[in-house]
Amino acid sequence: MATPVRAARLCLLAGRRVTSLSVRHRRAVCLPQRRCYISSSTGNNLQFRLDERTAHSSLDLFKKDTGVIYRILGLDPSHVQDNPERFRDWAVVFGDQKISGGRHYWEVTVKKSGEFRLGVADAQMSREDCVGTNNSSWVFGYAQRKWFFMTSNKIVPVTLVGKPDRVGILVDYDAGLLELVDIEKPSIIHSIRVQFKAPLCPAFGLWDGELLTHSGLEEPEGLK
Repeated sequence: MATPVRAARLCLLAGRRVTSLSVRHRRAVCLPQRRCYISSSTGNNLQFRLDERTAHSSLDLFKKDTGVIYRILGLDPSHVQDNPERFRDWAVVFGDQKISGGRHYWEVTVKKSGEFRLGVADAQMSREDCVGTNNSSWVFGYAQRKWFFMTSNKIVPVTLVGKPDRVGILVDYDAGLLELVDIEKPSIIHSIRVQFKAPLCPAFGLWDGELLTHSGLEEPEGLK
């Protein structure tokens, strides 16, 4: 098994923080218990849109909130509605549905992006953290032409995979599984076991280009 390694230090560019895995101690933000997610899914075939209320000011949603594009300048944070759901320091957006059980599969089309993260996070995760830098988010990432899995500010390289235009994410909440899927074969590229303890949201980080989500899909045959 690959040994977790530290990534390069984060850099700051036009309101975005990129690929740092060196996390300083910060004041935690307590999110309200009453949230406005549409529903919580315990079944299968989760269908979701991206939640604009969580989106960092550098991210624009499009195609009926199923896609997200990174804008290097972004919006002036003072022009974005202030709410505790929003990521202020990191180019992150959550899906608008929660997962509290079942087996769920969705796909993501990647366009002109060399740096992004895809996975799930605790719906109550601190909005002062980036996905992958704490123990309440689990993501597959791509940066510097390499894939990796990331949680708790540590990275495990994901090898033997190039940069496909579209990948799948499979989450089995009850079995504690998060998997990156090659949709062409189809097959599991990398599998991680996690003991999920709280409702999750689909989670996305983006530092250039675009991501387009495809949810409500049937799981490809042969993955179980």
